[in-house]
Amino acid sequence: MPERRTVALVTLGCARNEVDSEELAGRLAADGWELVQDASDADVAVVNTCGFVEAAKKDSVDALLEANDLKDHGRTQAVVAVGCMAERYGKDLAEALPEADGVLGFDDYADISDRLQTILNGGIHASHTPRDRRKLLPISPAERQDAAVALPGHAQEAAPAPAPEDLPDGVAPVSGPRAPLRRRLGTSPVASVKLASGCDRRCSFCAIPSFRGSFISRRPSDVLQETRWLAEQGVKEVMLVSENNTSYGKDLGDIRLLETLLPELADVEGIERIRVSYLQPAEMRPGLIDVLTSTPKVAPYFDLSFQHSAPGVLRAMRRFGDTDRFLELLDTIRNKAPQAGARSNFIVGFPGETEADLAELERFLTGARLDAIGVFGYSDEEGTEAVGYENKLDADVIAERLAHISQLAEELTSQRAEERLGESLQVLVESVDDEDGAVGRAAHQAPETDGQVLFTTRDGLVPGLMVEAKVVGTEGVDLVAECSELVEAAR
Repeated sequence: MPERRTVALVTLGCARNEVDSEELAGRLAADGWELVQDASDADVAVVNTCGFVEAAKKDSVDALLEANDLKDHGRTQAVVAVGCMAERYGKDLAEALPEADGVLGFDDYADISDRLQTILNGGIHASHTPRDRRKLLPISPAERQDAAVALPGHAQEAAPAPAPEDLPDGVAPVSGPRAPLRRRLGTSPVASVKLASGCDRRCSFCAIPSFRGSFISRRPSDVLQETRWLAEQGVKEVMLVSENNTSYGKDLGDIRLLETLLPELADVEGIERIRVSYLQPAEMRPGLIDVLTSTPKVAPYFDLSFQHSAPGVLRAMRRFGDTDRFLELLDTIRNKAPQAGARSNFIVGFPGETEADLAELERFLTGARLDAIGVFGYSDEEGTEAVGYENKLDADVIAERLAHISQLAEELTSQRAEERLGESLQVLVESVDDEDGAVGRAAHQAPETDGQVLFTTRDGLVPGLMVEAKVVGTEGVDLVAECSELVEAAR
């Protein structure tokens, strides 16, 4: 019998990283590795890092150090860093963090099994030298589809694909030239599907395009096939993720491709809800709004990347729009779907931000009625244009503004939750246990980032069940709800 090899994947960061981890899991399972949940039970602990902001980088380093500690009193023999932080810093991370036995970039994903085996055997795989991944793909989006470049979430044509009958149970078969292997790492009724990778926008504060690369769409057939496979695995809600979903299809010759794909995804047997995340306000189209607000099983959910609303700050960010345009966009959405959910993130303390700019942001937030709001204080990200900007604000000023807007956001989202009292919602039950009772999410609530629904009883509820429930109370941004059957019985 072949020697037993065990591996655990520890995932940090966003839903895109979660998909990448399941792709790595699929490749490893197909090559005979046994996947275990607890890193202490694994020969190799693979930490899928996040390299977005300083706090995320710190969490990634802490996770690597924690995994390294297992080598002293557990089964673990090697700790390997993958993901955005590993891709972004490469050999510099390896030198700064010798506790990691390997630092692998995206180019290593296709050969992940061989890389881990080499490291497990005591060998050394040279950490890669970071490079601007935008330069690896043609400038013209239409010429990118055939490029032989490693793209997380897209299989490489050069990688030979196992025949479906040769794959272990639970591994998604390759269905096209860029459809990856995939193995689920959990049992949640919700799963994310990569719609695209990379970003062509050049926001002055963001380094993501430099290490994630230029924008490239996955083919609709691959997205559909993966969604069908997830439905077979018991998934009820699929969340479409990428760095910018509103650009989907532009490199396939049809910028409106998402509008035609969504109804097809909603028709997949077993799927109860399709959710689209990461939408750019400047790229929202009337047709896309129509599809998102009127298609059965497609959540009227708008994860809009506003970042700010003061025109001067937005221009310095290399972005578009202003308070009134953004409010008009939200009004258009709610005129079509009054219960539609909307969320966004904002940066305060951007270089040159004035008190008047902050007041303009407050005006927008007060009028926007967002269901969830994320607020971040500006910090320099190396390699971005904003690092060279003048008029940087003092750290204590940024901290003060962050605290102020965060408190306002908490108050406003709690008020928005109270506006939903009496509404009837379609709620997907996600967990049922003795400690927390039954918990689910409505169409306006995405996993991890938004609020949730707390049921008044767990009787008859199981994970994966879609139920109609009436909102009877709130706890901050969370809603308290009764199943409609119970509401009817009480009358």
